[in-house]
Amino acid sequence: MRDLSLHILDLTENSVRAGAGLITIRVDVDEKKLITLTITDDGCGMDAELLERVMSPFGTTRTTRKVGLGIPLMAQNARLTGGDIHIDSTPGKGTVFTAWLHGDSIDCLPLGDLAGTFVTLVTANPEKPDFVLMCSSPNGSMDFDTRAVREVLGDVNLSEPEVSMWMLESIREELGPIFGGVIL
Repeated sequence: MRDLSLHILDLTENSVRAGAGLITIRVDVDEKKLITLTITDDGCGMDAELLERVMSPFGTTRTTRKVGLGIPLMAQNARLTGGDIHIDSTPGKGTVFTAWLHGDSIDCLPLGDLAGTFVTLVTANPEKPDFVLMCSSPNGSMDFDTRAVREVLGDVNLSEPEVSMWMLESIREELGPIFGGVIL
């Protein structure tokens, strides 16, 4: 993966496949440039056996191929920076995936196009699930919740081009001051 936003895309697609109704993506950067990435869902969750399997590149729930590289690659990239990952999951309740990366490490991937990734997830799944993006750094914080957008738009589909462009521009505008120069 070239950047963290692509990891977020891959990991969040796992939550979509798990039948989540709500997925929260949180990216926090502290004053020491420690990046905490958390993806929380209310999907089907995983038992201990499956949780152990998804940590291996040769474990996956997919039937189309026998390998699943998303979680192992994220773990490797986090560990290269001196960070790590943790997954907490309960069958029937959901999963919390957390990764810590040291943003000042030469091995830390750039954040990438977080706004574009988020809007891609929403437009690819315009009816379900709902998504929340929460970001913070010493420069400020923001959150974007598709439930609020749905409430205002009513029956308008979130994949409509005008809606997706508005979401993209709004999120980019809010993210600029928060992450401008902090990670990249």
